[in-house]
Amino acid sequence: MRKLPIAIGLFALLAAPAFAADDPISVRQSLMDSNGGAAAVAGGTMKDQIPYNPTVAKSVILAWAAVANSYGSFFPEGSIDPARSHASPKIWEDVAGFQAELDKFKASTAAAVKAAGKDGPADKAAFAAVAGPVLESCKTCHESYRTKD
Repeated sequence: MRKLPIAIGLFALLAAPAFAADDPISVRQSLMDSNGGAAAVAGGTMKDQIPYNPTVAKSVILAWAAVANSYGSFFPEGSIDPARSHASPKIWEDVAGFQAELDKFKASTAAAVKAAGKDGPADKAAFAAVAGPVLESCKTCHESYRTKD
């Protein structure tokens, strides 16, 4: 019974690069959906809408790190479509600036992973301390490289 989910997961992993080459916008959107879901859990936790749980906090941090380490790979030249995406043309006009934002995102998530340790941040305050820089990185990138709705 366990072999079927493993096989499906392996197929999805192997098929992802081919899908990404055909539709990088969809991959970017999926990654941002994941990032947004993690941010929603983080925000709910910090606002006491979700009880603090170190395992959940660690999962949020790991989701952010996964996105940070893959997101930048899905912006090939010409992959802009205002009807489908909020990616600003500035991404391709200011590649160095966009890369700097991606690097800040990677650095903040790497620091969060390290600080979280094996079991996740010890308490809500520790989680907020590592989540803040990640969320700030998201904010500054969106302000510069995302079009408004």
